[in-house]
Amino acid sequence: MSCSDPPLFNRRLGHALLLLLAFSFWQGAQAQGVVLVSARTGGIAELDRETAAQLYLGRRTSLPDGRGARLLDLPAGPERDLFYQRLTGKNPSQIRAYWSRMVFTGRAHPPHEVNDQEDALRRVLADPSTLAYLPAASVTDQPLHVLMRLE
Repeated sequence: MSCSDPPLFNRRLGHALLLLLAFSFWQGAQAQGVVLVSARTGGIAELDRETAAQLYLGRRTSLPDGRGARLLDLPAGPERDLFYQRLTGKNPSQIRAYWSRMVFTGRAHPPHEVNDQEDALRRVLADPSTLAYLPAASVTDQPLHVLMRLE
């Protein structure tokens, strides 16, 4: 054994632990699911899965009542991946490729990416036509209307 063996072992162990930690966060997001929400005062009675998918894929820009919709995206991470997978059936790389095509051709722009969940919550509460998805566990005791659960 050389003197370089222990650091290599430690590095591999560190990488393995990091992967395990990332996987546990991903599993946690999947276990709790995500919810699509609006403000309770927004007046959005319901939103079906097809309409939500059309909105979040830029194929539709207005809510069923005709009002313009403002859509928010969480930063890249397990909640975002889970949301798009469950809503559209597309994985993260497919979503990135889809939005690259849509933006390049000028047909649509992706939802506005917020800084974090708290930013999304503030924006939803401030504007009745704003929609966002959040981890299901984070919306308890919030003045939000859950439009859809994606578990």
